[in-house]
Amino acid sequence: MLLENKVVVVTGGSRGIGRAIALASAREGADVAINYWGDNDKSYGKASAVESIVAEIEKLGRRAIAVEGNVTQHATGTELIKRTVDAFGRVDVLSSNAGICPFHAFLDMPPSVYETTVAVNLNGAFYVTKAAANQMKAQGTGGAIVAIVATSSISALGGGMQTHYTPTKAGVHSLMQSCAIALGPFGIRCNSVMPGTIATDLNAADLSDKDKRAYMEKRIPLGRLGEPDDVAQCVVFLASDRARYVTGASLLLDGGLFVNLQ
Repeated sequence: MLLENKVVVVTGGSRGIGRAIALASAREGADVAINYWGDNDKSYGKASAVESIVAEIEKLGRRAIAVEGNVTQHATGTELIKRTVDAFGRVDVLSSNAGICPFHAFLDMPPSVYETTVAVNLNGAFYVTKAAANQMKAQGTGGAIVAIVATSSISALGGGMQTHYTPTKAGVHSLMQSCAIALGPFGIRCNSVMPGTIATDLNAADLSDKDKRAYMEKRIPLGRLGEPDDVAQCVVFLASDRARYVTGASLLLDGGLFVNLQ
């Protein structure tokens, strides 16, 4: 029970990696507040996803609430933390997971694609981190913030169809490093996780190409794509007291793909 009696906030928590983080946190003894964006869920036919994750957490004997809100808005972060404190009395852990990755060529990219990606991935992480950190500081008992930096272990380093996306993930990585310095005096640890290719509903269509999937798996030394729970277990570790002296770190989680590219 690595997170026993702690309160965990997960942005983008109704699907994929965020859902796995919420469930893993509950299994380790935490109560969980799940942020989700209703319009985004509906676009993937998952309008009831957040209700099901709340029910699953309650079956595990823990409490859960769902807070709808678009993380691009500063007020969403503030409201998310307020609702969490109203329900559970405190905030111990933030998992900043919400993000988008629309592929688009650089030279003809509409400004709206760039602006929306920055707003969700970077601004959203900044706003919710600030809100959670202020609450943790007020509590006076420290806390842990873990950001999901990339949906590919090399995305923060560049990608031809991701010129709008990769700078945001590099920015989130830098944000966690800077916050580790700014928030360390208050006992708040800030770390990031850099996943490789994780099989979720968002990339299911792309990964349905058997030849493409086989090629990708062949390049990974461990021989398989990642699963959402692979990421969740690392987030739980970084959020727990077992990582009490870890801050400003970035954990590469890609089955060895990055070292195999060298």
